Amino acid sequence: MYKSNFNGPRKSGGSGFGSRNHGSGGFRGAPGGQQTFRGGRSGGFRGGRGGGGNRGKTETINFARFINKVQVIEEVEVFKPEHNFQDFKILDLLKDSIRDKGYKLPTPIQDKAIPQVLMGSDIVGVANTGTGKTAAFLIPVINKILLNRKEQVMIIVPTRELAIQIDDELKQFTRNMKIYSVCCVGGAPIFKQISQLRLQYNFIIGTPGRIKDLIDRRMIFLDEFNTLILDEADRMLDMGFVHDMRAIMSGMPKERQTLFFSATVSPDIERLIKEFLKNPLRISVKTQDISKNIEQDVVHIKCGENKTDILCELLKNKELAKVLIFGRTKHGVEKLSQILVKKGFKADSIHGDKTHGKRQQALRSFKDNYSQILVATDVAARGLDIDNVSHVINYDIPATNDDYVHRIGRTGRGSKKGKAITFVEGK
Repeated sequence: MYKSNFNGPRKSGGSGFGSRNHGSGGFRGAPGGQQTFRGGRSGGFRGGRGGGGNRGKTETINFARFINKVQVIEEVEVFKPEHNFQDFKILDLLKDSIRDKGYKLPTPIQDKAIPQVLMGSDIVGVANTGTGKTAAFLIPVINKILLNRKEQVMIIVPTRELAIQIDDELKQFTRNMKIYSVCCVGGAPIFKQISQLRLQYNFIIGTPGRIKDLIDRRMIFLDEFNTLILDEADRMLDMGFVHDMRAIMSGMPKERQTLFFSATVSPDIERLIKEFLKNPLRISVKTQDISKNIEQDVVHIKCGENKTDILCELLKNKELAKVLIFGRTKHGVEKLSQILVKKGFKADSIHGDKTHGKRQQALRSFKDNYSQILVATDVAARGLDIDNVSHVINYDIPATNDDYVHRIGRTGRGSKKGKAITFVEGK
């Protein structure tokens, strides 16, 4: 339970901060707790290449749907995998690496996907965030390369942070295996990537825009790749990468294995699947949009109240040990981060105006617990796997329900508990 000195509608009977009428959806704004938020310029969410926005998108969000007061710990049926890692038809060298990483039993997506990928099937994987998707595709394709060192794999993801994260995990799996990768992402020096592409490699891991740029420079030759992996495909469509994705996929050999992972399957995603995958096996282990491990609440900001002061008071609670705060605009995120630092909090920021190096430094500082708070735009909302985030705070409301789901999915990952708090401003 939160401890607060606040009075009035922010203090609720369940968890401390919330609307007095949260049970009936009684937030100020549209009837029934609904508020309409507009993306694009007014909302600060910009689309286009790599923008990560929802340009011009308007969606009604009913925050009453996203309030759950966790009073009783539910007994959840424990997943019993059909396999253990030693059962998979992979080389002993890779089994040893999996054991060294501390993996004991496969997650549902790993249990179902790994055997099928090993058999050469095309896969459409639909799973919640934080379910072990990365290992589900890395383990079988590493095995493929160990069996044939000439194999080359391309992994395409929406953001540079996710690409770097996958590259790091690949390096952990392949230590001392002489398997090499090149991470091709925007915002990092392209000439360094060009130099690396002149050396031996088995993996290219990158973002669509930078990969397309390197193809146009004749540094990447698509006919050399027999395995293509698209992770967070729905996010890539949201970010305006569809033309780059199509250009890359259409240039690859028709006889290839394609692994396609997405949190949601929209009509646009279905069209891509039909166009580029051959008789894919569909694996869905998605249970619900929001994990039961995440307790959700709101802080209702009345007219005349200072939202930043309320945030600072909230952050003084000791249980807010590792906090990811989402803001709407790059400028607003940077400004809020600086305010928090001046008030004595260990805070940093991540947004599109920061250099690649500064963004990585901020992420490392947060992951390694040197900073308690990371203030971010939606660039960090998908794909990033940051351990032990205790709270997500929506300082600015998200543009869409999907953005809300993916923001708060940064906490309560795996079997851990987490809390999400959304600031809702009254009129």
